[in-house]
Amino acid sequence: MSDTAERVAVVCPSCSPDLETVHEVLKPGGQATVRCTECDHVHKTKIEEEKTEEIDVVVSQEGESFTAKADVPVEETLAVGEEFVLETDEAIFVVRITSLEQEDDRRVEESVAPDVETIWTRAVDNVSVNVTIHPNDGRRDNSRSVKVNIPGDYEFVVGEREELANEEFTIDGILVTDDASGYDHDRLDFDGDAVVAKDVKRIYAEDEGSTAWSAW
Repeated sequence: MSDTAERVAVVCPSCSPDLETVHEVLKPGGQATVRCTECDHVHKTKIEEEKTEEIDVVVSQEGESFTAKADVPVEETLAVGEEFVLETDEAIFVVRITSLEQEDDRRVEESVAPDVETIWTRAVDNVSVNVTIHPNDGRRDNSRSVKVNIPGDYEFVVGEREELANEEFTIDGILVTDDASGYDHDRLDFDGDAVVAKDVKRIYAEDEGSTAWSAW
C-alpha cells in the first residue's frame, strides 16, 4: 500500500510544462503551493486528494493479536503476501497480509480495497524464530527447541554458524513460512541457501555450544 508523501509529481511551468517532475509540497490545499525539485520554481497547482477506504486490520505478533485501522486508496488492489507500514497510536509496524476477508466471512487471495472488510496480517519488522537444535553427535531423540527474537530482514544461511540468544548452532535446514514467496522449496537444506527471518517457519540446527549434551 502507498505511504502519504510530502512530494507529488506535477508539471512545472518553468522547466517542464509537458512532463511531470517531482515537486515538494510547501502548502497543501485545493490550490497547493509546490516547488519543483529540478529548477526550484515555486508555483500553485491543483492536487487531487486521493480517496481512501478505512479498513480493519488484524495484526498477529508473538502469538497475540490486536486490531487497528488503515486508510487504503480505493483504487488499490490488495494481495496476500504484500507488506505495508501500519501506523497505530502505540507504534509503527511493518506487516504482511496473510488473508483478506470480504463480506460474509469470505476469504480471498486478492481484492480491490472497497471489497475488503478485514485485512489479516502478521508483524514482520521484528519476529520470533523457532530453532530446533539437535546434539552434535547426530542423535535426534534429545533435540530441543528455542526461540530467537530477531529483525525480520536478518538473513539465515544454511551451513553457517550463528551465535544468538546465548546459543551457538550451525544451520542445516530452514523451513519456509506459507506466506513467503521467491523460494523454490518449502524446506531449504543446501549450504548457501538463504532465508530472511520473516520468512522462516523453523530452523533446524546442530548444537555448537557444548559437547556435553547431557548437561541440558
